[in-house]
Amino acid sequence: MPDPEAERQNQATAAAPPSEPPPSELPPSVLLLAPLLQMMAAKTLHAAAELRIADLVAEGARTTGELAERTGTHAPSLRRLLLALTGQGILVQTGTDRFDLTELGQPLRADAPDSVRGVLLMGCGPETSRSWDRLVPSLRTGTPGWDLAHGMSWTEYYARFPDRATIFNRSQAEHTRDTAPGILAAADFGRFREVVDIGGGDGTLLTHILQAHNELRGVLFDVQTGLADADATLAAAGVGQRCHVVGGDFFDKVPEGADAYLLKEILHDWDDQQSITILRSVRAAIPSDGRLLLVERMLPDKAVAG
Repeated sequence: MPDPEAERQNQATAAAPPSEPPPSELPPSVLLLAPLLQMMAAKTLHAAAELRIADLVAEGARTTGELAERTGTHAPSLRRLLLALTGQGILVQTGTDRFDLTELGQPLRADAPDSVRGVLLMGCGPETSRSWDRLVPSLRTGTPGWDLAHGMSWTEYYARFPDRATIFNRSQAEHTRDTAPGILAAADFGRFREVVDIGGGDGTLLTHILQAHNELRGVLFDVQTGLADADATLAAAGVGQRCHVVGGDFFDKVPEGADAYLLKEILHDWDDQQSITILRSVRAAIPSDGRLLLVERMLPDKAVAG
């Protein structure tokens, strides 16, 4: 038998504006503080990544004292970090003062196949944090926060500090690893003869594409700092013989003659005029029957609360 009250509730739900956030039992003053707590949680994960806590605990449960000795940290302070990681489900206490790694914490290991350690080291690291600190001046001037924080662009910064570029490159490889299956599902690379991955870093995306299409050849194009680990990545994937690695600057020119060109998350790093320059470089290199594939983040016409 129909329930009139349930029917009225269904009608009210259907009539609600689509952008209306779901109701919450928490007051707005508390909900607005959630990002602050998330920031603290992210910094906790960054500290764990920096100290290689997951790698050490993966070898077997350890005490606070053992971990403090291995990481060169102050034991009472480290214990607070370990308890915070336990509260986040990264670690589990197997005794009064012994900690082990959970399944959730496995991707914090540097050698995990789904490792996100590089993303955490880059995203919560000092370079990026200082850039976010310049958000308001960036909004007032239109100058990227990174440039304001470091006095140079991010590409110049990583060219000057190759040790930090190693962390950035690792983060990009980890992110690309997780997005590659969706890109392969969205585009038919099998119809092409040769694909140029512009700004392709260590070749993580191109290795996935070449592994999926045995007849395809690839060209990996990036600045030299971005290509630092390319040969090793391509060789490990068994596609090195089908991929040519080329160093260069896409503001100047890109390799010619391929029938497919790929720009994955490149244009969003640059302003409109710089993006036009990059696209003109591709236009000058691509044949009349070639194809340019863009993988990019889009700003919505209308934001919806989530």
